[in-house]
Amino acid sequence: MRLEPNAHVAFRDICLDFARHVAYSYIMKQISYTKAAIKALRRMPVNTATLIRSKIEVYAQDPGSQANNVKSLKGREGVRLRVGDWRVIMDDQGNVLAVLDIGPRGGIYD
Repeated sequence: MRLEPNAHVAFRDICLDFARHVAYSYIMKQISYTKAAIKALRRMPVNTATLIRSKIEVYAQDPGSQANNVKSLKGREGVRLRVGDWRVIMDDQGNVLAVLDIGPRGGIYD
């Protein structure tokens, strides 16, 4: 069986993509949730909680991927992650991403 010249390039690209994925998985920050954040996740619908957890994991793995949805908070330390009508308040210091609170758009900042 003879390989096409482009087949070798495609295989190389797949290997490079896999290597990048493995490298990112080692760089991912550890995520810790406060009791208030866990309580909020348990009270919301399961599909919403799953979406929020997946967005937090994506941010922990590559903060630049969520650049449009993350802003620094004014008046207090931390960052805000926007997930639809929900907001996630996080402390992004060092190697640990601390999820401080999760709530609806209107009431999370009180």
